[in-house]
Amino acid sequence: MTVTELASYEEALATYDPVMGLEVHVELGTRTKMFCGCSTELGAEPNSQTCPTCLGLPGSLPVVNAIGVESAIKIGLALNCEIAEWCRFARKNYFYPDMPKNFQTSQYDEPIAFDGYLDVQLEDGETFRVQIERAHMEEDTGKSLHVGGATGRIHGASHSLLDYNRAGIPLIEIVTKPIEGAGERAPEVAKAYVAELRELIKALGVSEARMEMGQMRCDVNLSLRLHGVEKLGTRSETKNVNSLRSVERAARYEIQRHAAVLSSGGSIVQETRHFHEEDGSTTAGRIKDNAEDYRYFPEPDLVPVAPARDWVEELRGALPELPRVRRNRLREEWGVTEFDMQSILNAGALGPILATIDAGAPSDQARKWWMGELARNANETGRDLAALPITPEQVARVAELVSAGDLNDKLARQVIDGVLAGEGGPDEVVEKRGLKVVSDDGALGAAVDEAIAGNAAIADKIRSGKVAAAGALVGAVMKATRGQADAARVRELILEKLGAEG
Repeated sequence: MTVTELASYEEALATYDPVMGLEVHVELGTRTKMFCGCSTELGAEPNSQTCPTCLGLPGSLPVVNAIGVESAIKIGLALNCEIAEWCRFARKNYFYPDMPKNFQTSQYDEPIAFDGYLDVQLEDGETFRVQIERAHMEEDTGKSLHVGGATGRIHGASHSLLDYNRAGIPLIEIVTKPIEGAGERAPEVAKAYVAELRELIKALGVSEARMEMGQMRCDVNLSLRLHGVEKLGTRSETKNVNSLRSVERAARYEIQRHAAVLSSGGSIVQETRHFHEEDGSTTAGRIKDNAEDYRYFPEPDLVPVAPARDWVEELRGALPELPRVRRNRLREEWGVTEFDMQSILNAGALGPILATIDAGAPSDQARKWWMGELARNANETGRDLAALPITPEQVARVAELVSAGDLNDKLARQVIDGVLAGEGGPDEVVEKRGLKVVSDDGALGAAVDEAIAGNAAIADKIRSGKVAAAGALVGAVMKATRGQADAARVRELILEKLGAEG
């Protein structure tokens, strides 16, 4: 296996400016495909959700999915784009086995949405504006399954299987203008952009945007140019990157690879690249075609799309609260700083916190548990917060038990550990581990008496009016009861027994 030379990241940025272009494909959550009535439901038997139209059989005619058009307009509006008064579809011609028509119905020079922008917030709170070139409608291809090889790719496979269920599923492709000026933060900007775009798509309700399921995937275009030079360098295109972390890693790797090639006097090949999750590397795919190689021409079987202006404005007025606006509102409602809100975002905790609030927990308690005990567990186990084996409803139940006085914070942490360990829900863990707070005077009285007897000097101080010393006795009782005593009631009993006023 050939070892790819990489420059250090610092060396690359000392000589070159990175320029990125991000192409994000969003699979719309429509019930039927973009140009026919076939179902888009996942999990069906291969090739069971096909018809003459999505298979490209002679004589079949496409019809545009109205919900697909509406979704495209919503996305365009949310991205501050202009919405075309008139646009049309085109045929993008190329042969590939998973594309049964030998062309993809897409949009070329007349997209439905264009000239927009999306402001994204970086980890330190800085805002970076990403300019949007276009958002256009198209259809997905089928799926190839390469069998018999070690990697699942075509190289080394003994044969390939084709499933056309996905062929024709509605896609929106969102293309940025060249992203310049990000410098060493270019990979971070790429990750933040895709993250913000994913939240926006989900807020619009047009797709679940689950990257791990291919509902949203990103092509990372990257080139380098010498400092002070205006002309863009030759780009590579890393295809179908399907996680936020991988978007960042792919951009960083390509910066280092390009720099090594250019610094050694070599030339960058304009090509597609495959990203490898296991080590964050990329490998060559195929030579990248230019637009003219696709022989675009207007789709003769579809009429142009001309969204009425009053309909566009109606959709604009019905847009939901967008993620950035919502975050600012929540920050004010919760009374947290921008730094605190950014920490919540960086931890991926906003969704779980909101779901916990919806399940009945006060906002401060929801934030406390997700950003405290649960964030610690996620960091230690290398998992995302949302991937932890505990639900927002279970976290809300823990908060409820604390509020009712059945648990204190120490016991609540043990309950959370039990839930994460698969011992059941919060109530089951409390029962199995015997973790409920002891507040019964009879049960506490004996422990208080023992603490007083074992700490005579401290008891004398309390009798003489130095009630602050009661904390030491409270601690002794808590230790004796394994942290299960009601600390407030213990203090009251100590003061009563010693004739002191608190």
